[in-house]
Amino acid sequence: MKAVVFEAFAGPVTIQSVADPAPTRRGVVIRTEATGICRSDWHGWMGHDPDVALPHVPGHELAGVIEDVGSDVTQWQRGDRVMLPFICGCGICSQCVSGNHQVCDHQFQPGFTHWGSFAQYVAIDYAEANLVRLPQNIDSVAAASLGCRFTTSYRAIVDQGRLAAGQWVAVHGCGGVGLSAVMIASAFGAGVVAIDISSEKLQLAAALGATTTVDASQADSVPDAVFAATGGGAHLSIDALGHPRTCLNSILCLRKRGRHVQVGLMLADQSRPPVPMDRVVAYELELLGSHGMQAHRFGPMLEMIDRGQLHPEKLIGATISLEESPLALSTMDSFAGSGITVIDSF
Repeated sequence: MKAVVFEAFAGPVTIQSVADPAPTRRGVVIRTEATGICRSDWHGWMGHDPDVALPHVPGHELAGVIEDVGSDVTQWQRGDRVMLPFICGCGICSQCVSGNHQVCDHQFQPGFTHWGSFAQYVAIDYAEANLVRLPQNIDSVAAASLGCRFTTSYRAIVDQGRLAAGQWVAVHGCGGVGLSAVMIASAFGAGVVAIDISSEKLQLAAALGATTTVDASQADSVPDAVFAATGGGAHLSIDALGHPRTCLNSILCLRKRGRHVQVGLMLADQSRPPVPMDRVVAYELELLGSHGMQAHRFGPMLEMIDRGQLHPEKLIGATISLEESPLALSTMDSFAGSGITVIDSF
């Protein structure tokens, strides 16, 4: 099969011919129809993720069709259209049994712990715990845009953030995760403050439902700007970028007893940022992490899409071919463009 491969961290990214994968006993092989390009893939290429072993095929936001099925798989068959969480669980450990597959004790992540979906085919283990059936009205490109950033934002807003209608949400960073969060929070009846340094991304955030926007490159103080816009601070704030400054701003823009949810990854030398614990104690703030979403929680989100309450297709910025993806991957740190880039030609 044809696949994107890198053999050195921060080194050349090339298209190669590699062996086709085979399914494990409990797994499947999926023919990739679409896969998103995510900043997490860039982190993996840079060597920031210790789970990535060389040589490596990135990619974790995928949708496609089952091509082959392992001997012990009974719930899925060849030809089924599927997607999956970017964190996959074993289905049998104590975390999975409790429903928390996203923190499975034996979790695996296509594109990180295993070869991923920047390829014509990808093998996925523990299929019955991890696959999600795609409704006919959601095409593969839109589904690929859901696979990491949208689902992560949904769980961060709904499950971890416990958002209620009428509350204020601050979203720090308007890339794929942040724009998803803006759309989801707005659909749940919240007021949304979108924060970024790009006027283009802020315009898109406004079009997707942001009540107001803050240009962080122009504001003297982002927390002060959020306090002014919300009449006393956000009830819920999301760091959708993953940077010490956005993390700090997210915590400091909260009203008393507010909730900060860290979604953006902070790796390498940024993995232990300073936290204003004096404010956390004085305001009785909650600091929460959010890392993906379990396959069994996709249902309510997909129902909202089916009812026309959420429109993930509006988040797609560009579709490209597999041959164009090495350049797109290696330049992700430039934050160029708006919306999610999806590979849809293999």
